Amino acid sequence: MKRLKTLERVLSKAGLGSRTEARSWIGAGRVRVNGHPTQNPDQWIDLDRDRIQFDGKPLETAEKLYLLLYKPKGYITTYKDPDGRPTVYDLLEGLDTWVFPVGRLDLDTSGLLVLTNDSGFAELLTNPHYKVPKTYQVKCSTHISNEQIDRLREGVELDDGPTRPAIVNHLRDSEKYSFLEIQITEGRNRQVRRMVEAIDSKVLKLVLVAIGPVRIADLEVGQWRELTVAERRGLTHSE
Repeated sequence: MKRLKTLERVLSKAGLGSRTEARSWIGAGRVRVNGHPTQNPDQWIDLDRDRIQFDGKPLETAEKLYLLLYKPKGYITTYKDPDGRPTVYDLLEGLDTWVFPVGRLDLDTSGLLVLTNDSGFAELLTNPHYKVPKTYQVKCSTHISNEQIDRLREGVELDDGPTRPAIVNHLRDSEKYSFLEIQITEGRNRQVRRMVEAIDSKVLKLVLVAIGPVRIADLEVGQWRELTVAERRGLTHSE
């Protein structure tokens, strides 16, 4: 069976840059396929047979890279933002290999973000079949009762269907607020925020503190490091 990908995806997956950048390079005539220049980013490439050159040199796949970043609040996870907001790529200055985020954290959420150029590894982390748990610490806008916590543990009804049961720990209460730790094995859009709203409260602060067995530990906000081999194995065997 042929292994086919579009030319822009081949360049991006090789770790050279984003798909947008790849389209730009192809349009500028910097890429050849089997010795012939091409400006079609959607050209189908047979990974087992076709020869790709970039700037006159054979395309080489970048070494696999696995990073763990502590994303600050106020950063988005896309490569560029038309509104000029800071992105996580602003925190990766000096990194000469293209990586992409595994999953997303919204603008107002901080915490752990894995970035890699290994699409197979990313699939293992994001495929719901593997149920890689994510653990959040949550500041709620109200005091949360035991009954409300039980509802989260059992699963709540959202507009896109019921959630799986969550592991919920009540960390503490302040004068006005409750602080919870919530572990889920799904990756729906803004899921924890919507779960808390389903029990008649709101999220004031949300931090992703663990992905599978990997926790923030001593990683500082805005800093990144490489995942260890043991951590990578733990992430892909989390269930």
